[in-house]
Amino acid sequence: MLIGIGDDAAVVEPEKNRVEVLSVDALVEGVHFDRTFTPPQAIGHRALAANLSDLAAMGAAPRLCLLSLALPPALPVGDFDALIEGIAALARRHRVHVAGGNLTRSPGPLMIDVMVSGTAKRRQLLTRNGARPGDELYVTGRVGAAAAGLAMLKADPSAARSETNTCTAQYLYPEPRVRMGLLVARNRAATAGMDLSDGLADAVHQIARASGVGAVVEAEAVPVEPSAREWFSGHGDDPVTAAITGGDDYELLLAVRPRLARRLTAAERHGGVVLTRIGVCTEAPSVLLKCGRGNEQVVPLPGGFHHFR
Repeated sequence: MLIGIGDDAAVVEPEKNRVEVLSVDALVEGVHFDRTFTPPQAIGHRALAANLSDLAAMGAAPRLCLLSLALPPALPVGDFDALIEGIAALARRHRVHVAGGNLTRSPGPLMIDVMVSGTAKRRQLLTRNGARPGDELYVTGRVGAAAAGLAMLKADPSAARSETNTCTAQYLYPEPRVRMGLLVARNRAATAGMDLSDGLADAVHQIARASGVGAVVEAEAVPVEPSAREWFSGHGDDPVTAAITGGDDYELLLAVRPRLARRLTAAERHGGVVLTRIGVCTEAPSVLLKCGRGNEQVVPLPGGFHHFR
């Protein structure tokens, strides 16, 4: 970066032989977070994490970010400082430069808009449209924790202070899978990828639609976070359905050619996160869920989270 914060605009020199990967995302109070149970630092962390997860899904290395903040006059200065520290702390961990931004007063809710830039080699970009029939579907980590964590916080806002609750921690401080995204892109282990910000079910549908394939997901194979499974079961919900339709997990869904499985194993070994095979892409266009004992029931895969539904 040639010129950062301090002038009217940042000046960035393109990296040689690499393409720029750009993403922007906004968090709006009352839509994406509730300040009743979301600490200011977690708000900042989540704002940047959402964008870093998009870069991870594309196999891009994060480089810089720009912030645009619309703040209500009643926001305490201490809350503002904590929010910025949440962004800065995650940026430091991923070597992201905060290149600048904008600050304005809002008569309405608190709004945070973040733009991130990353880089990748052109041939290593990971997109949603590369899956083919026979490709196997894998997911990083576990799913359902964030959805359960949000439900727990709504039921008991004081749960935000717990340092041992896996679900609330996953919701408040999600971990974008940047390293795994880079590894599977660089060794070309995956043919398609997407992050799970709107849920695993949504990601399967999106990859299937973009790639012109169908998919079959095996319910018994889905790695649901154990404490989330317990929460969903205790509240009368089917754990798998609740886990795959909830958002905010920020894990990755990857399509992988069977013959490239060894490359995926190598990425898993160095990426620090478990990969689980959950299904396969099919020639038939239907997107299905196998469930019940022994996967004897086949039903349409539900959709994920949608903002305007």
